[in-house]
Amino acid sequence: MTPDQRHDSICARPLLERIRVPRTGPGRPRCRPDQVIADKIYSSRGFRAHLRKRGIGHTIPEKTDQRRHRLRRGGHGGRPP
Repeated sequence: MTPDQRHDSICARPLLERIRVPRTGPGRPRCRPDQVIADKIYSSRGFRAHLRKRGIGHTIPEKTDQRRHRLRRGGHGGRPP
C-alpha cells in the first residue's frame, strides 16, 4: 500500500518480487506467477517490459492516450501490447 496520492505502479515491481505461488504438491513455492491481470494504472512500457523479461504473461488494458499515440505514429508505432 502506498500513502495517499502516490502512484501505485511504484510498488508493482517490489510486490511481484515478494509473491510466492504455492505448489499443489511438495516443493518450495514458485516466485514467478504465470499471469498478471492488472488495471490501466500499470500499463507503462517499463512495467510491461519488466514482465516480458521475467516471462510473465500479462493482461493489462492500454490507456486511451497511449493507444492514440501509437496509432498516430502509424507503421512506426509498433503493434498493440
